[in-house]
Amino acid sequence: RSYSSPETEGQLLNSFVQYFGNSLGRKIRRMPLIEETVLPGDSLLTLPVVIIGNGPSGICLSYLLSGYRPYLSPEAIHPNPILHTKLEAARHLSIVDQDLEYLSEGLEGRSSNPVAVLFDTLLHPDADFGYDYPPVLHWKLEQHNYIPHIVLGKGPPGGAWHSMEGSMLTISFGDWMELPGLTFKEWAASKRRNIKSDRVMPEEIARYYKHYVKVMGLQKNFRDNVYITSVSRLYRGKDDEDRSEVSENISPQHLEMEDEEKSLIKRNWEVRGYQRATDGSHVPFCLFAENVALATGSFDSPGRLQVEGEDFPFVLHSMADFGAAVSKGKFRGKADPVLIVGAGLTAADAVLCAYNNNIPVIHVFRRRVTDTSLIFKQLPKKLYPEYHKVYHMMCTQSHSVDSNLRSPYTSFPEHNVLSFKPEMKCVLQSASGLKKILKFSLALVLIGSHPNLCFLKDQGHSIGHHSNQPITCKGNPIEIDPYTYECTKESNLFALGPLVGDNFVRFLKGGALGIARCLAIRQKKKQELIEGGDGGGDGVP
Repeated sequence: RSYSSPETEGQLLNSFVQYFGNSLGRKIRRMPLIEETVLPGDSLLTLPVVIIGNGPSGICLSYLLSGYRPYLSPEAIHPNPILHTKLEAARHLSIVDQDLEYLSEGLEGRSSNPVAVLFDTLLHPDADFGYDYPPVLHWKLEQHNYIPHIVLGKGPPGGAWHSMEGSMLTISFGDWMELPGLTFKEWAASKRRNIKSDRVMPEEIARYYKHYVKVMGLQKNFRDNVYITSVSRLYRGKDDEDRSEVSENISPQHLEMEDEEKSLIKRNWEVRGYQRATDGSHVPFCLFAENVALATGSFDSPGRLQVEGEDFPFVLHSMADFGAAVSKGKFRGKADPVLIVGAGLTAADAVLCAYNNNIPVIHVFRRRVTDTSLIFKQLPKKLYPEYHKVYHMMCTQSHSVDSNLRSPYTSFPEHNVLSFKPEMKCVLQSASGLKKILKFSLALVLIGSHPNLCFLKDQGHSIGHHSNQPITCKGNPIEIDPYTYECTKESNLFALGPLVGDNFVRFLKGGALGIARCLAIRQKKKQELIEGGDGGGDGVP
């Protein structure tokens, strides 16, 4: 295995030691770059938690694992009387130390995950009814609840928010994008930023998240410019005296057979990857973790039509690339329209961008304009006038036999793209089977995005609700326990945020709460075993 120079390795090793201070210094001094002779199963070289992804999901989980605990505020009265009665009865306990299933019972909200709905109603009571009530929680830093962890991300804290198109407003209010303990308005005031609207630009949110990590003292847990190449489970033979390890590259069928004899014991996770240095070189590392939390979000891989010609250079899959092309004036003097495929908010952003820059648009989407699942149906007109402008055009300016494709905007509802041709033409097919060929200057396919879990075995296909299918945020999220967010098909592997269907920041915070409670309980049990003189077990109970 090819490693970087000893000097570079040493710098990375020392930085990990500095992360966790003297308490873990001795345990991880050899860690992230490990000689082949070091035993992967050695508990002295294992971190309790590795979080993959440093967006709002990873940041919020780090906040709770760092010992911050939410309590019912002394003066707070939750508008839900039943929930308030439950909270009042356990006022002396933090929410992390309470029964989340009991607290979540009977609550309804815009997430399918009950803990997400619970935490949201504690932070934004009755927000969906238009109220702006303050949170009923206050936060305390309890150092003894700190669980050592590391957060690994490709860029600065904030994740994909740093790469989103900066000219568009967020779909959520700024208050709904904030994380516990620091309101967005407080941050904006401290930075002397004039926030003119309840909705803000992504670049403001990205700056807020980056500042949040700093002001909350979480920096020691974060590492930027880190790329994960492999996350695999280690196994040990039950009777192996030499403590030899078996890789995860074992078929599920083999494991099922072995499971009957209990001859293999699941061990910790091995996390491999590299950190990109300032000079562009790659510094490889290997970590071992008792628990891994997946917080990668869903913006890694744009959705594709999987049709002929989609790889032509004039077919884009990124709003940022389209914005750059507009800024560079690539459409000046071109008569042919831009072809935009998709009926979500990103596609609507592209329509607005083109429309506002006097670029004619052909808008193609599969659904009917009356489809109740269209996102526009869920957005109040007063709060989102620009999106309802697009929806109005989708409904009233659709293609007909007599329509003029030279108009500023033409929609093609219930149409599929069959192929792209090298002469910058597109073949469409209607619901009735009628085909049409259109000429365009640039095509933009914006049909959602999917998480990139290539570092997991089979790209994580085995841990979704539908086995052996790619993980998608809507159709096939990772299957989890609804109260602990632990993968039902893989113990000690957790997931939160878009990976489990919570695409809005206001709901992903519930995942951090569920995971933090689960890990706190296990940490306590482990500590009790150690103090009871039975501390020789493997991993977390």
